[in-house]
Amino acid sequence: MSKIIVLMGAPGAGKGTQARLLQERLHLPQISTGDMFRALARSQSPLAEEVRVIQQSGNLIPDELVIRVVEDRTAQEDCSKGYILDGFPRTAAQAEMLEQLAARQQKKLSTILIDVPLEQLQQRMTGRRSCPVCGEIYNIHFKPPANDNRCDLHPDAELIHRADDTAEKVQVRLETYNRETEPLIDYYQRTGRLHRVRGTASPEEIYREIENILNRDSAL
Repeated sequence: MSKIIVLMGAPGAGKGTQARLLQERLHLPQISTGDMFRALARSQSPLAEEVRVIQQSGNLIPDELVIRVVEDRTAQEDCSKGYILDGFPRTAAQAEMLEQLAARQQKKLSTILIDVPLEQLQQRMTGRRSCPVCGEIYNIHFKPPANDNRCDLHPDAELIHRADDTAEKVQVRLETYNRETEPLIDYYQRTGRLHRVRGTASPEEIYREIENILNRDSAL
């Protein structure tokens, strides 16, 4: 049976890396709510017009309309064997609607949370540095450059510390994530759908654990 993968994780947990690996190796599209709404903004469909009217009024798009946008996008051919959801669901109500969508599409739903301790998330995010020339990412705690604050590949390039990776801003981002995501995690725990993977392992080890979970879910 084809699958819907809901991949969850705090900023810095490595969710983006795992989404990319799943996309490359399982040949499933990564469906982002942000991308969907940007595509709608460029289209002339009745659904797009409905979304535009609400956005222009300054109101939040209701859950019922969000799930219609998700259903419209995931009905396309590239999603026939399944897809990875990025940024959806965001609430327990949306999660319930996704359960109904999965049933209509006859797809198996797997929810995976990449779990990383708060202290390590803070170190990952505040310790990040990047090369302005090639984009190579370093971390002063886990993957420091050979020469202090210089790219290994471009020794003349001084590494950049992003403005939103300061300790204060990282703390705010993590607190916001925890506050907004806690009800969703509670929902998936109550329904027995939540799988936790140890996000402190290597990317390959995390991927293998996720793959094992997906295989077990498919066999049920």
